Amino acid sequence: MSTLRSRVSARAASVPASGIRKFFDVMATMPDVISLGVGEPDFGTPEVVVRAGIRSLEAGRTHYTSNLGTIELRRAIAEHLERRYGVTYDPATEVVVTVGASEAVAATMQALVDPGDEVLLHEPSYVAYVPDVVFAGATVVHVPTHASDGFALDPAEVERRVSPRTKVLFLGYPCNPTGAVLPPDVLEAVAEIARRHDLVVVSDEIYDRLVWDGHRHVPISSLPGMRERTVLIGGFSKAYAMTGWRIGYVCAPHDLLEGIVKVHQYEIMCAPTTAQDAALVALREAEPDVERMLAEYDRRRRMFVAGLNRIGLPTTEPRGAFYAFPDISSTGLTSEQFGERLLFEEHVAVVPGDSFGPSGAGHVRACYATSYEQLEEALVRIERFVERLANGSPAAATPPASAVAPAGRGSVDG
Repeated sequence: MSTLRSRVSARAASVPASGIRKFFDVMATMPDVISLGVGEPDFGTPEVVVRAGIRSLEAGRTHYTSNLGTIELRRAIAEHLERRYGVTYDPATEVVVTVGASEAVAATMQALVDPGDEVLLHEPSYVAYVPDVVFAGATVVHVPTHASDGFALDPAEVERRVSPRTKVLFLGYPCNPTGAVLPPDVLEAVAEIARRHDLVVVSDEIYDRLVWDGHRHVPISSLPGMRERTVLIGGFSKAYAMTGWRIGYVCAPHDLLEGIVKVHQYEIMCAPTTAQDAALVALREAEPDVERMLAEYDRRRRMFVAGLNRIGLPTTEPRGAFYAFPDISSTGLTSEQFGERLLFEEHVAVVPGDSFGPSGAGHVRACYATSYEQLEEALVRIERFVERLANGSPAAATPPASAVAPAGRGSVDG
């Protein structure tokens, strides 16, 4: 008797299921859990933005917009980037509004690469990047980064991995999960590699506003000779606490954007109208709210990173985003074992570091976009857990063998 051939494509089958999401599904059944796992602001969307969304609905703005998004929002995005970073885009032909930065990344990959093409991608990096490249039919070539040098991208490592099949260099800085940023000299060196090898650079800059210790974010598209070969991706989820509104954008030269818009219009049509109206007000009126949130994130960052280092979990100072990436190898546990036991024994949720790439082994990601008080309590619980491990004490609670699926490199929100 013949069996049906697989009904799932090889591309879909090659991407691991979301083991991390199953991990957090277990967390949802437990009381008193402090979640440092999901990369989402604990702040609500600024009130001025919420009111704009309500007004949009009340005005009956519930129909499609242009595939590109409303011209008012595209103009505001272009003005925002020119004002902050000095990089200019034509809102009529070089900006498209997307359903979050996630759709922006997926559509960009589908528009730019073909089977046989290679995409250079630093790791550890956000878990969705690899699947997006795979779904587009291309191959990821990893460029490792390491805690010993602050997870800085080494241009020499990039250069060594360029081949005749390399088409795209993908950058996600400030970096989720490590908090690393690209220093100016590294950015210049990477740009020179892209120019010399005629590479397209895809730059996910969703955390552009979340930079610390006096660092100033510089879009790679603002460097000489880079605008014409760069796709800049941004959005409103992180800085404006608008994760659920699902609004992002792509800025690129017209010839690149044209292909991206084709994917976007056939898969999405357009971003939600109400969310676009709210995002427009966010750019125009929510800057005081953003500054307030940024100051609080920085206060949490300094306290939490100092606490992890004091406990004995060496943590590279994160210069961007809102994640700490402590080294837990001294505990003798793998990243997954550490995360699983910490959840069941102390009710603190973190993400295993190797979920973000091989170089993340021996680390966990902890998001400090939760309240100062919750972070303080999390440190108390983590310290208690680490001390128990150091004393050789048995686990305080043993989860069922099937309770947590292997994490793999699945997705986790944010």
